[in-house]
Amino acid sequence: MTDGTSRRSILTGAAAVAAAPALAQTGGASAPPPADPQTKYTRTPFPEQRQKWPALQRDMTPVPDCGERSYRGSNKLAGRRALLTGADSGIGRAAAIAYAREGAAVAINYYPTEEPDAQDVARLLRAEGARVTLIPGDITDQRFCARLVARAAEAMGGLDILVNNAAYQQSKASIDEISFEQFDRTLKTNLYAMFWITKTALPLMKPGSAIINTTSVNSVSPGKELLDYATTKAGIAIFTKGLAKQVAERGIRVNAVAPGPVWTPLQVAGGQLPGTMKEFGQDTPLGRAGQPAELAALYVMLASGELSYTDGSVFGATGGTGTV
Repeated sequence: MTDGTSRRSILTGAAAVAAAPALAQTGGASAPPPADPQTKYTRTPFPEQRQKWPALQRDMTPVPDCGERSYRGSNKLAGRRALLTGADSGIGRAAAIAYAREGAAVAINYYPTEEPDAQDVARLLRAEGARVTLIPGDITDQRFCARLVARAAEAMGGLDILVNNAAYQQSKASIDEISFEQFDRTLKTNLYAMFWITKTALPLMKPGSAIINTTSVNSVSPGKELLDYATTKAGIAIFTKGLAKQVAERGIRVNAVAPGPVWTPLQVAGGQLPGTMKEFGQDTPLGRAGQPAELAALYVMLASGELSYTDGSVFGATGGTGTV
């Protein structure tokens, strides 16, 4: 080395240059310590409450956290176009908020009586400059499912992310209490609609597109009071894995998220047996139920190109149960 330059000084200078972008992003301040997952959200048992199906998130106590104030985007989905079912509230809403803040246009489907929740999230995202299309309708109707895909693609100029998230869940202590009507509605909402929507959407999706389905911990460890619901969630997991093998040659990835107990309108609209709300989520290793916001990043990463080799997989978010 000449002019007093040493190997150590060169390495020190290189390290400083590499660190500069990170320091610029944080203003030179160190990042806050990560939150303890046991106490990040309330561990207090939820009060007993019930709403007429399908329920409104804004009337729940406490109101679920879908990342309205916490999710920060980083342009992971810039220019993408996403259709999400059941996205007015709960997990679908958290995914829609995250997608919009990552730069995607979003089309949000929901049951017509959930209009107040849908308008709430639309106002929030549109105020931030996001492109949001609201498409109410009943996905147990095959014809509506076909129109849903067409309307979403027309509004957004295409479709490259599909999130099949909407679900119907009614707890019954015994098969004797599950009516034929309930069984039919559960399968049509959770399984048939996913098939109808996906089959209609696939011809519109190009290489690099992604499908994310919401299954459940009940797909592998069924609650005895959720016989019909668990049956459909197991079907969603298998559908995900099988379809992934079919459409890999088209360059389309298919994955699923399997939540454990997460605080959403499903729970207050018949998803829990009467008198058991205080037990919801309390038996997980983390000692609490999850909040929708805690799953948003999973949906983002599965939709992004960053996980391009991840296909036909199911990702658990179960509070530590280890069942998925």
